[in-house]
Amino acid sequence: MKTSSRNAWLFLSPALLLMGSFTFWPLLFGSYVAFTRYDLISPPQWIGLDNFRYILDDPVFWQAMANSLRYLLVVPAIQLSGIALALLVNQALPGIRLFRAALYLPVITTVSVVGIMWNWMYADYGVLNSALRWMGWLPPEQDIGFLSDEDLALYSVMFVTYWRGLGYYMVLYLAGLQAIPAEMQEAARLDGANRWQRFWRITVPMLKPTILFCSLISTLDAIKAFEEVLVMTRGAPMNATYTALYYAFHQGFNQLDFGRGSAAGLILTLVCLLLAWLNFRLMRADHR
Repeated sequence: MKTSSRNAWLFLSPALLLMGSFTFWPLLFGSYVAFTRYDLISPPQWIGLDNFRYILDDPVFWQAMANSLRYLLVVPAIQLSGIALALLVNQALPGIRLFRAALYLPVITTVSVVGIMWNWMYADYGVLNSALRWMGWLPPEQDIGFLSDEDLALYSVMFVTYWRGLGYYMVLYLAGLQAIPAEMQEAARLDGANRWQRFWRITVPMLKPTILFCSLISTLDAIKAFEEVLVMTRGAPMNATYTALYYAFHQGFNQLDFGRGSAAGLILTLVCLLLAWLNFRLMRADHR
């Protein structure tokens, strides 16, 4: 082996060791456990497809999967808002750096703090209900059950995901906007193109790779929604906020059935791969 190749492998070895220990090995072992009965105490016992049969016959799983698919409504909302905010903060306006930092602050705030804060805001006598009563939009003795109403709870949690991730996608789109050569915008302006024409004919086509990346990442994050559910609702009320990943977590860590939890996680992985393929199929052909 050449010295340069040996040095390259030496530099890569720490990262490869970490990935092998915390990514590849858990993936392989989890795929094996999905076909076994395993409670973390006794050795895994091979049972074939029994875990998958149980999960596919469980109505709670299908409700959780439906909630996860409904969670995808966050994707177009957060992408359009991210592009709009990126266009705004890309302007040379007074205090724009402070505005960018304020928008990015929820991204670096821990999910436990975010969950506690929004639980307090969503409470019956929390900030939102109190503000609505103060503005006269709610009777004095009435409140909106943002997290207790089966029809509202999932959308309330989805809004927290939207609020928490908006700054992240804004930064990605801002980087994409700043990578567009200014000469292209200037040439179009000299040719008489207005702002709307420049946006659709220059900005959007040049942003296609960023849009593809952000759409893929946000889709996978939405279908794997878990942290907000764990901190805020734990699937309540009446499984209205039960997501597929929370179902896998519940089977493994609450029911101590790691075989069923791994099987649910494997099914969710296949759904993620399908959604990733659809993203590339729908957007990459247009990008080419």
